[in-house]
This record gives sequence, C-alpha cells and structure tokens, in this order.
Amino acid sequence: MKKIKAIIFDVGGVLLIGKYSSFILKREYLGIHQYLAKTLGLDIDLWFDTIDKTYSDSIEGRIDERKAVKIISNNLNINQKKLENLVIKTYKSFFKKNKQLYSLAYVLKKKGYIVGILSDQWPLSKKALISKEDFKLFNPVIISCDVGFRKPDSKIYKLLFKRLKEKDKKIKMSEILFVDNRMWNLKPARKLGMKVILFEDNKKLFEKIKEFGINL
Repeated sequence: MKKIKAIIFDVGGVLLIGKYSSFILKREYLGIHQYLAKTLGLDIDLWFDTIDKTYSDSIEGRIDERKAVKIISNNLNINQKKLENLVIKTYKSFFKKNKQLYSLAYVLKKKGYIVGILSDQWPLSKKALISKEDFKLFNPVIISCDVGFRKPDSKIYKLLFKRLKEKDKKIKMSEILFVDNRMWNLKPARKLGMKVILFEDNKKLFEKIKEFGINL
C-alpha cells in the first residue's frame, strides 16, 4: 500500500457533529431548515420553495452571499440582517466541534501529513461553521460556494488535487485519503484514485485510518 500524504475532511457531520442526540444530519441539513421555517412561522414546504434555487445557486457559488440574502429576505419580507443573524445562529446552535477529530488533525499535521477540508457550504453556513482556526490548521480549505462547484462533481476533487500539488508536486491521487459522511461524495473520489473512508463515528474512523498505515 502506498503511503498516505494528505488527509482531507468534510465539515458537516465529520469535523462538526450534531449537538443533540436526536439530531440526525440529513441532506441539506433538514433539521436546521425545519427549525428556521418554524421560527419564521412558515410551513417547511413554503420555506424550501422560497429558498430553493437561491440556496442551491449559492452553494455552487453562482451567486454571492449578499445577493442570496437579499433574494431570500425579499421573498420572506424580512430584514436582511435579521435573516442573516438568524441563519448563522441556527447553524451554530445545531453543531459542535468534533474535538477528537480536531486533535487528530493537529497530530497528523505535526507528523508531516497535509490536512485539509473539502466541504459543501452556502455563504451563511460557511460563516457559521468554518472558523479562522480552520484556516490556520487546515490547508487547503476548499468550500463549494468559493470555488463554483460542489460534491459529487468531479471538478471539485480535481481542484483539491491541484491545490495539493501546489504543496507537494510529487503527490499522487492514491496518496490522498478523503473522509466524508456521505457515500455518494466518496464514489467520485475513489473513482479518481483517492483512498476514502465513510465517517460513521470517531472510534471507527481511528480504526480505519490505521488500516492505511497511518500511525497515531
């Protein structure tokens, strides 16, 4: 087995996990959207109808934060700053830092591994969930709303490889380990030659990492 040189982590559901035991992370953070709809006195279907295209476009960077907030606030007839603060506060209230994985990242970095982030976020969730500390610890940090495409589009994995090449010209796809909590995000990474781990919990992740020859 070739040596792993880079370990790349997803954010929601991996580096950040749900604060509440009853909170199950589903596609598009359904629990968060339900809470936002309820807080604003909206039916969940109406909430999704209101944000749908704007939310999707902003995740893929087709529109910026300012435009996304303006469109949604106008649709809901709510103050832009109020909406922004509510969304950011809600994301923060639903997630907590997975301290064990942050500790793991520090250890891996000290051992000479490249540790990075590859995550799908829209501008407001990025503001809430990606901290200044993340940009100090992880490099590269690739967020969908910043780069113009999202997982599982192969372009975002190829961009990751390009960024890693800037740090290590000799790195190969097979020397990259990608950790995500969604199988459909791992399939294109594996197809390109990366090693992958489906994140279920910390204990299983630590066990699987050792199978790739990474000694902690």
